[in-house]
Amino acid sequence: MSLSELIMSLELGLIYGIVGMGIYLTFRIIDFPDLTCDGSFVLGAAISSVLIKAGVDPFLSLVFALIGGALAGALTGILNSFFKVTDLLAGILVAFMLYSINLHVMNGTPNISLLMSPTIFITNNLVVLGGIAIILIALFSYLLNTDLGLSIRAVGQNKRLCLNGGVNVKWMVILGVAMGNALIAMGGALFSQQQGFTDISAGIGTIIAGFAAVIIGERILPFRSMWIKLLSCIVGSIVYRIVTGLALHAEFLNLKSYDFNLIAGLLIIIIMAMPGGKRRC
Repeated sequence: MSLSELIMSLELGLIYGIVGMGIYLTFRIIDFPDLTCDGSFVLGAAISSVLIKAGVDPFLSLVFALIGGALAGALTGILNSFFKVTDLLAGILVAFMLYSINLHVMNGTPNISLLMSPTIFITNNLVVLGGIAIILIALFSYLLNTDLGLSIRAVGQNKRLCLNGGVNVKWMVILGVAMGNALIAMGGALFSQQQGFTDISAGIGTIIAGFAAVIIGERILPFRSMWIKLLSCIVGSIVYRIVTGLALHAEFLNLKSYDFNLIAGLLIIIIMAMPGGKRRC
């Protein structure tokens, strides 16, 4: 693996680490197996790209992408909480609908180029992405330690007890899923600006990359502090990208670029099969 490839792995690790934080919020914090992420990832990328092409500041476009992802997640939570749609099906339905919505956002074109447009990456990409990751970790760890955040975390642990304690479980679930998808959409927006384009199929495999970041990070940093849990998603994502990259470049394995999904899947299976995989929330 060359230096440029290592730097690219670090950049993608930081981006998908933010996605992993969103996956962690839904799967681990509120115990909600959300499949909206493939659609909300592209939604964030589409919103950011379209706004940049319209002359909006690239940093401001990230805020709108975050809001768009939150709305998509909220819709999934509403379908589950108020329309009694199961969590898995609610996520699938919203992701399915987001394909058309994303195309509408992109004015009917399957891809948007940002090669001649301004982006947030005007200096060192790693510094910019690292700074954004630190800000998001600090912000969401703070939010999850407020009274509202503790209520969201409690709902993930025991819904029945929260109901008896007067917590509005439905709205806590909606808020938790919205927060998770906001982070995922942010990751999509960063990905589009870092890559210089947005594609309607960019969300394929998002849930696997995010889930890999979560489970690898939990093994590396098995601590209970919330900010360390969120940081572990970043660390896990970086390790995931580097390991898969090294495997692809190992000559004795004779692997091709199209073997990436195979390597990723096997890596996740191996880590999940390792002893000591007790769930930590």
